[in-house]
Amino acid sequence: MKIYRANIIYTPSPKQLEIIEHGYIVVRSNGLIEGVYRELPENMDWRNQVIDFGDRLLIPAFNDLHVHAPQYRNMGLALDLELLPWLNTYTFPEEMKYRDADYARRMYRRFVHELWMQGTMRSAVFGTIHYEATRILADLFLQAGMGAYIGIVGMNRNSPEGLQNTTEEVIEGLKMLKGHLEEHGKSGLVQPIITPRFVPSCSDKMLRALGEFAQETGLPVQSHLSENRSEIDWVKQLEPEATCYGDAYNKYGLFGQTPTLMAHCCYTDGEEMELMRKNGVYVVHCPMSNSNLSSGMAPIRKFLNAGIHVALGTDVSAGHNMSMLRVMQYAIQVSKLNYAQTRGEMPFLTLSEVFYLATKAGGSFFGKVGSFEAGYEFDALLIDDSYLNYDNYSLEQRLERYIYLGDDRDIKRRYCRGEEINEPAC
Repeated sequence: MKIYRANIIYTPSPKQLEIIEHGYIVVRSNGLIEGVYRELPENMDWRNQVIDFGDRLLIPAFNDLHVHAPQYRNMGLALDLELLPWLNTYTFPEEMKYRDADYARRMYRRFVHELWMQGTMRSAVFGTIHYEATRILADLFLQAGMGAYIGIVGMNRNSPEGLQNTTEEVIEGLKMLKGHLEEHGKSGLVQPIITPRFVPSCSDKMLRALGEFAQETGLPVQSHLSENRSEIDWVKQLEPEATCYGDAYNKYGLFGQTPTLMAHCCYTDGEEMELMRKNGVYVVHCPMSNSNLSSGMAPIRKFLNAGIHVALGTDVSAGHNMSMLRVMQYAIQVSKLNYAQTRGEMPFLTLSEVFYLATKAGGSFFGKVGSFEAGYEFDALLIDDSYLNYDNYSLEQRLERYIYLGDDRDIKRRYCRGEEINEPAC
């Protein structure tokens, strides 16, 4: 049992910013939260075990629900094109390099270290088509003690030579990765996820086989949806019988039949939105990359009003920064542009809402993660914002300033499932 004392901030619901000044979190030995208290109950005889963090902030750790690990080296580069030319000119050539296991190990070490540095303790990660490189990535997460869903990418059409796999190869790779993680994993902290890149890169045979494998194994699914108008038009040509882009996944069993993440959704509306709601599919909002690639502005308020799950993603390297602080900023700013364009019909996101999306909403894909409620796994960040001169600021104002002005240097301790996570090698 461990007890932490600090200024505790978390969001049980999107509009509820729970703040406990100099409160206590009691964490059981299994990493689950016993409770949050303003004063320790009298029947608790553990006062000498309190770890006192003084006037620092203790918040839930961040969750990145859409990030491309092999694109890490391109971060901050090549943002002068739209999606499809960007993939062919910059992204695919970089991903081909991951056939070299030594290169993969070197770059993936830096990637996992960057996630640690930014306080992202859980991620949904695209790898490449290469099993060995993806296993290396999974092992690095296991060694770090950080949570992740990691995918071998399926792509066998409309892709360059040297970056395609067969349906049999991707299924066999997933089976091997699943077996490896079951043998070496830590209670499911790192798990495989079925990852068709997107409909244009996968044949009907591959999509059908991945959908069947998802339903056989119960493994979750991640992909891209309605990111770019040219992409949507392409899907209409490739899947003329589908009623919408989402239906092109749905008919193969890849749209909520098991837990599903769909990134972007800039142009999702009508039937596609209703299908997402009905099937419980998550929208992963990537406002940084949507802006960089001129893709569009996802209607997040509409999704929230419809009761659709929404989480946040950096989408590196179309997103130019792996900080979820930056993603929260972009999410608010893009929502204000939507607010202006709709003349107030789509109210912009509030601070508590984006904080919820980055913590509890994203964490829900991993289970009871992302909040400090009883029974949740203790994923947390200790924040020292003293350099921001917080005299006379409320704790809510201090959180706001940290989100807008803070960076990785403010994070003094990181926890995942109750364990303090030390700096991994890079």
